[in-house]
Amino acid sequence: MTHKIPLHEYKADDRHVGKIRSSSALTPDKIYPKAVKGLFEKLRSSAVYIIIGTYFFIPWLEWNGHQAILFDLPERKFYFFAYTFWPQDFFLLSLVAIAAAFGLFLITTYAGRVWCGYTCPQTVWTKIFVWIETFAEGSRNQRIKLASSPWSADKIRKILLKHALWLLVSTLTAIGFLAYFAPIPVFIKQLTALALDPWQWFWLIFFTVATYVNAGWMREQVCLHGCPYARFQSIMFDADTLIVSYDAARGETRGARKRDSDYKKQGLGDCVDCMQCVQVCPTGIDIRNGLQYECISCAACVDACDEIMGKMGYEKGLVRYTTQNALENKPTQGLMRPRIITVSVLLAAVGLTLLVLLFTRMPAELNVIKDRSALYRDTSMGLIENNYILKLINKTQNAETFRIKVNAIDDLHYRGPREIRVEAGEVRDVPVSLEIRPDLMTHANQLINFRIVSAQNSDLQVQAESRFIGPLWVEQK
Repeated sequence: MTHKIPLHEYKADDRHVGKIRSSSALTPDKIYPKAVKGLFEKLRSSAVYIIIGTYFFIPWLEWNGHQAILFDLPERKFYFFAYTFWPQDFFLLSLVAIAAAFGLFLITTYAGRVWCGYTCPQTVWTKIFVWIETFAEGSRNQRIKLASSPWSADKIRKILLKHALWLLVSTLTAIGFLAYFAPIPVFIKQLTALALDPWQWFWLIFFTVATYVNAGWMREQVCLHGCPYARFQSIMFDADTLIVSYDAARGETRGARKRDSDYKKQGLGDCVDCMQCVQVCPTGIDIRNGLQYECISCAACVDACDEIMGKMGYEKGLVRYTTQNALENKPTQGLMRPRIITVSVLLAAVGLTLLVLLFTRMPAELNVIKDRSALYRDTSMGLIENNYILKLINKTQNAETFRIKVNAIDDLHYRGPREIRVEAGEVRDVPVSLEIRPDLMTHANQLINFRIVSAQNSDLQVQAESRFIGPLWVEQK
């Protein structure tokens, strides 16, 4: 007997399993996921600890005297450990985003929506909020009973405790986020003194409310209706993609039975129809109805089903990570599949390009801005003068002294500083001018090169082109 994994989208009236109806017909039914134990639950919990720990630890990490990762928006620069990036380096960020997209496509093609189930921020923070809810209100059954019970002092106390802890976590999350955009010692000092600027207060309140609403109230609604990933994930799936699936060939027909009964003679399969897989699902679906876009591949149903199978003395894996080909007893291709190979090649190409650009990136920049108010000027000494602004950007994390050199036409006289000190991450505007006697010019428009060379490191040198403009009659003499 073969079994295909149908992609099923529930109608509104179908999605009631494992939920409790709210009092308002206009309000979506609330899902009360049941706590579960097992291998995949340990993996999910470990992912939460690692992600949360990393999220709050990184702003405190220092590198070479500054915050290791810092988006300094007022100064328009981004520190990433030993690198300092400027708006001119924005194309590198684009490559990072493209590489991340290809990486997500690759993971999804191979293992389905494991990103959603284990590492998505919405999933991580929702899990924390569910832990808080369980701490304040009790188990799944206790929470359902509390929701339907009349208001009392005990109910108010539990609900207030839950929301107070939700707001505390939301506020800490917002503070942690803002710490990536301001030096942490300064930011904490301003925060404790309630001296944040208006924009900081705005974003602090915004991210607090966003976390509180998304992780506390909307939860699975964000995954089902707010996230586009759930809608286009199927284009990345194939018959060898690992997905959480119910083995209908083994499980049907469902039905209750005694532990030691000969259920095969009763015409029953291994599924005891206990509904545990539904009760633990954070999106409230029944995995036995086939693959649904709501499934985030968290494998909570796998842990729940394996626990029941163990108690019944049956083989585990009735619900498991598997593929459509495996369920149909067809050969599987594993990693050597055209789609995986294609995405891997694209990811490698983008990653290699990013690394080459990163390691060949010049840690200084020179831009030459010619005076646009006049193409040239006649000086009181009868010379032709062109004025320029040299914009020097020191992208290193150390102060540099740059020597300014000009490769230009003969007899061109340079007026301006020969050396300029630029602090780490500083942008300096240096006004300079070039002069020449009119009779020494051979062309009215001539190419020149400005070059800066570091006094500390001769390998650090950058050049930029510009033009020296003179009167048209110099070509007619």
